[in-house]
Amino acid sequence: MADAAVSHGLHGEYEAPFFGAYSKKVGMWLFLASDSLTFGALLFAFSYNRIYTAWPTPFHVASITNATIMTACLLSSSLTMVLAVFAAQRNDQTWLRMWLVATMVFGTAFIVLHGMEWSKLIEEGLAIPGFMSVLGVTHSATTGEMAEISKNTPQFAATFFGLTAMHMLHVTIGVIYLGVVAFRKWFLPVLGVIWLAAAFLVPAGNVFHYLVHVLLLGLILSAIILFLKPKVYDAQDVEICGLYWHFVDLVWMFIFPLVYLMSTKIV
Repeated sequence: MADAAVSHGLHGEYEAPFFGAYSKKVGMWLFLASDSLTFGALLFAFSYNRIYTAWPTPFHVASITNATIMTACLLSSSLTMVLAVFAAQRNDQTWLRMWLVATMVFGTAFIVLHGMEWSKLIEEGLAIPGFMSVLGVTHSATTGEMAEISKNTPQFAATFFGLTAMHMLHVTIGVIYLGVVAFRKWFLPVLGVIWLAAAFLVPAGNVFHYLVHVLLLGLILSAIILFLKPKVYDAQDVEICGLYWHFVDLVWMFIFPLVYLMSTKIV
């Protein structure tokens, strides 16, 4: 491999990038390949239960409209992420941060809309038997369509919440990732304020009251990374961040038709 040594503008020689790609990009591709197996298993579980169970169709116009807006947010975020990568390649830091912030706004809008959808469904009685009570989550409805689905087809709630929760977790991690790349250490106090606000504003008995601590974990990990290895993120780093974000968007393009559109009651 000595013949393949290349210069990186630094003293000494370095081994050529693997398949023409730097190790960080190869690492991200490997991570996404493994993560696709996780989502593939969840999508398979949902599809298997749908085929071999009397599957309910609980989603109506309001839910489909909300999910469509969520999809539009993610599609728009993919566009702004591409523009951020172009700005990074031009070394235009102002537009890079602007496009990254726009991507974060669309991602945050997706999380908020998804949280509203979850809260509405849980309030109407959709729940995983036994699991919600362990978390201390309350839902007022004991009768109605969602409550009947939870009793008669508990697989629906389990697969729905499992699949969408995993995706929502990835979007949340993605928003934090974008903030770190865009603002580095300046993003830490902002993330801290967001976590404190979420911890106090989300009421007890709401499923997200316990999940807001994902933000705390993200704050701790971001602080460790930024203080142990401070750096200015270059175009390669932004492109790698974009790979992750586009993967998250692509997964939703499978979830939206399978979970929402194919579970819609046509009246």
